Amino acid sequence: MRHPADPSIDALARRRAQAKLGWFCHAAVYAVVNLGLIALSVAGGRHWAIFPLLGWGLGLFFHGLGVWVFAPGNPLMERMVQRERARLAADGRPGH
Repeated sequence: MRHPADPSIDALARRRAQAKLGWFCHAAVYAVVNLGLIALSVAGGRHWAIFPLLGWGLGLFFHGLGVWVFAPGNPLMERMVQRERARLAADGRPGH
């Protein structure tokens, strides 16, 4: 177990915090812009705003996966790394 003052832990924590802040900014811009697009769409009597809402929403979803699910240090990612290490060790491949 590493000590909390370990520079590698601090670097990882900062990187993950920046990634999460980036996602929150992305989500805020998504909400503001799409509310404006919805207002324009409804005012014009046509419902075209669903297309950018869904397309950009898909991008936001994948950005969220990268930040919240597959980020370095995430428990899911760490389990996957451990499994890969075990497979490589079982195959007799040199570690890097």
